[in-house]
Parts: sequence; structure tokens; C-alpha cells
Amino acid sequence: MVGEDPASQVYVRNKVLRVAESGMKSFEYKLAADVSQAELNDLIDELNWNSEVNGILVQLPLPAHLSEDEIINAIEPNKDVDGFHLLNVGALASGKDSLVPCTPQGSMTMLKDVLGDLTGKHAVVIGRSNIVGKPMAALLLQANCTVTIVHSRTPDIAAVCRQADIVVAAVGVPQLVKADWIKPGAAVIDVGINATVVDGVRKLVGDVDFAHVEKVAGAITPVPGGVGFNDYCKFTAKHLKSCIDSNV
Repeated sequence: MVGEDPASQVYVRNKVLRVAESGMKSFEYKLAADVSQAELNDLIDELNWNSEVNGILVQLPLPAHLSEDEIINAIEPNKDVDGFHLLNVGALASGKDSLVPCTPQGSMTMLKDVLGDLTGKHAVVIGRSNIVGKPMAALLLQANCTVTIVHSRTPDIAAVCRQADIVVAAVGVPQLVKADWIKPGAAVIDVGINATVVDGVRKLVGDVDFAHVEKVAGAITPVPGGVGFNDYCKFTAKHLKSCIDSNV
């Protein structure tokens, strides 16, 4: 982890705990916010060559002076447990076996647990980020869904969402998705985690107006306590897969 971003510290602490609970060992590197690109590249290179390390995760975001793309693509693809390396991204888009970002993978697990076979379902993904939106759409396609991605330039997003059997909100706008956006009985996955003030109290809310949408949806994930916890489980599982693939 680079710097002292409070949210990043929480994420890293929870990942370390989940890894320990599963009986695996982790090495944590905390670097100063002013670390140079060359120093960070050197550390990644060292970990790539270290046979005791089977998975590498660089906690994002990084300070502005560092290139996230350069760092991510410096990681050996088979150690890229976040699934962000271009080779893993390309493999996912092509329907090949790869390491997949935790949030989309965890979301798919929950959808399949609730809905079973997703074949023929119309899924709408709100957001087109490389971390959630695009890989989520790719996984839904692999599950034989009809997939629509909407974003800030899409006209009348609400009308598109009303057609969906599955809505995945991953755009980072507090309580954007309202009850009248959702078809009765639809499944709603809320990936957003937004800090906001409600009645003078600071709290975390998702991209979905949970209190109202839950009255319409057939299934919905809360924030906090929904996708986030599943992420940690998937992260641990992917690290285990990386170990197995390395014949450890």
C-alpha cells in the first residue's frame, strides 16, 4: 500500500485478516506517499521473482505521480490476483480462463446463488469502469445473459433499467438508483460504497436507494454488508487458486 488513505487501510486490513483466517501467509508492504515509480517497480520485480509469493495486490488508488497502469502490468499475470493485468483482462474478454477482479466475480456468485441459471436474463450494468463495469459485463455474457452497459452519456438510464431482470450498480453516485428504475422482482447488485452525511450522521451508502428499492426488488444487496464482504472471500479464493496454479 502506498500512502495512508483511510479507505485503503481498511481494505488492506480486512484482506490480511481473511488471508490469515484461511491459513495462508501474507507480506504487507507500506510505502510512503512520495515513493518513486522506480522504487515501486523494483519492489514489484522483487516479488515477481520471489517463489514464496504466489499473489501480488497493489492497493488502489495510487498517488497521482505514480502510473497505475505501469504498476499493474509489471505484475506477473499469474500472480495478479486482482485480475487487472492486460493479459488477464484480454483472457476474460475472450472467454478464456483467467484471474478475474474480485467484485464482479463475487457478484456473479451471489446472482447464481439466488437466481440459478442466468441464461436469457437481461442484465443492465450501470458503469463502465475497468475494475467493475466492463469485467462484470463480460462475466454476464459468459453466463448467457443479454447485457446492456449504461453510463453517463446514456440517455434515459432509468428506462433502460426498467427492462432488466438484473441491475448491477457500479458508478459511485450515492443512491442514484431509485425504486421506479427497477422492474418488480428484479435482482439488484449494489457495488457502490459512498461516504455521505444523513441527518447529520456520516454513514456509508450504496449507489442504490436501498430503503425504497428493496420494496420492489426480488433480491438486493445491502451497503455495507453485501458485495464488500464477498469481495474478501473471493480475494482469498483467488490467492489460493494462484498457489495451486503455481504447484505450491
